[in-house]
Amino acid sequence: MLTSLILIPIISAILIGFLPKEFTSQKIRTTSLIIASIVLIINVFLAFQFNPNVPTVQFSENIPWIDWLGLNYHLGLDGLSFPLIALNSFLTVIAIFCTNEIIERPRFYYSMIFLLSAGVAGAFLAQDLLLFFLFYELELIPLYFLIGIWGGQRKGYAAMKFLLYTALSGILVLASFLGLVWVTKANTFDYETLRGYSVPVAQQVLLLIPLLIGLLIKIPIFPFHTWLPDAHVEASTPISVLLAGVLLKLGTYGLLRFGVGLYLEGWVQLAPWLAILAGISALYGASCAIAQQDMKKVVAYSSIAHMAYILLAASACTPLALTAAVFQMVSHALISALLFILVGVVYKKTGTRDVNALTGLLNPEKGLPITGSLMILGVMASSGIPGMVGFISEFLVFRGSFPIFPIPTLLCLVGTGLTAVYFLLIVNRVFFGRLTEKLGELPPVNIFKDLSPAFALVILIILFGLQPNLVIDWSEVQATSLVTVDWQYLTKL
Repeated sequence: MLTSLILIPIISAILIGFLPKEFTSQKIRTTSLIIASIVLIINVFLAFQFNPNVPTVQFSENIPWIDWLGLNYHLGLDGLSFPLIALNSFLTVIAIFCTNEIIERPRFYYSMIFLLSAGVAGAFLAQDLLLFFLFYELELIPLYFLIGIWGGQRKGYAAMKFLLYTALSGILVLASFLGLVWVTKANTFDYETLRGYSVPVAQQVLLLIPLLIGLLIKIPIFPFHTWLPDAHVEASTPISVLLAGVLLKLGTYGLLRFGVGLYLEGWVQLAPWLAILAGISALYGASCAIAQQDMKKVVAYSSIAHMAYILLAASACTPLALTAAVFQMVSHALISALLFILVGVVYKKTGTRDVNALTGLLNPEKGLPITGSLMILGVMASSGIPGMVGFISEFLVFRGSFPIFPIPTLLCLVGTGLTAVYFLLIVNRVFFGRLTEKLGELPPVNIFKDLSPAFALVILIILFGLQPNLVIDWSEVQATSLVTVDWQYLTKL
């Protein structure tokens, strides 16, 4: 079952790449949408079979691969990875649906989408450190092409910058894994086996530093963030959805799975510094978002701020905080995907994302009233309005982190307040006021083609906001099992 989540996209990527010329762009898109939906259905089936009360991996698949290297094809699903696997499948369907029916080089485009989905799924499912690294690096290739070919005016620059930063991230992650195997003198990269080894705290800290830098680049956290705004601005809307929704989560997932899971005592030593960095990154991302004139850049810098909350929760390392970290990953994925889709609709209908060139789009007759209403709802969710998923996720993060790191938590709380500032500035400038005549007659919005993905995301944002246990129950037991430290010692840090 788990292999199918990887193998189906890979086989689909190959087959779509060799489809005959008779297949038009529309037919290829429809075929891709059906395949992605099948993968999503498999995730739904797994959800009914999955037992969230079991802290160990389920549906395990372990096949010897390269014995002399200590590499096994070992996959497994637990409460930490299941929400992210489901997100990957769901947002892949959303991204394909958001893609224009007529697109340049459709075979290559959809092949790269499926290869990207396979790489992400493999990374979340891998129970072998070297196998995780292979999938972690695999997703670089398709995303580089997806930005570099179907991006904006500076697509080449953005794609190369993304490739260089994230390739460095992979090298640092691999260095940490190789160092751990060398220190323990283990003949395997198996995750659970390596967790059983006792490593001195000083060596844990030394091994943890390159892992942290590599993963902080991926998230990204200030000052390793500069590749993200360029990648988002130049990427098309579907790719921004995948980038914000699932690609960034590889970094935060790695923090919990490997940072906390493998180097817990070393993590405790570095946790205060990570918490401070989270507070700084939250304020920096929010401050930069206020200064932007491009709507897409605002959402991109907002991602930097909100991903910092996950780092804060991981730093606190309490059961509640780690559960909140997983919930914040889901929350950020849904909200950022919604905002990028709506910004894409505005750009498609108006030809610009400049907040100074837009006004009055909420006009019920000539504007984009439904798009504007959904944007207001998305802004409210991102700002933490009660009744939506953003409020619950941020509340849990701050509740779990404040007893351990009160000052960094207060800094992140200020960042949450600034979220309302920069998003309200956008809504006020772009959607309220008198519709500018310079835009001319705006093309009509097709509710099904343009906005149905946004409606699907809105339903989940409200559903998980009203019933957060639908997410929390999947990850609570697993998140708690990662932590075995002395809480009294931890609170004295």
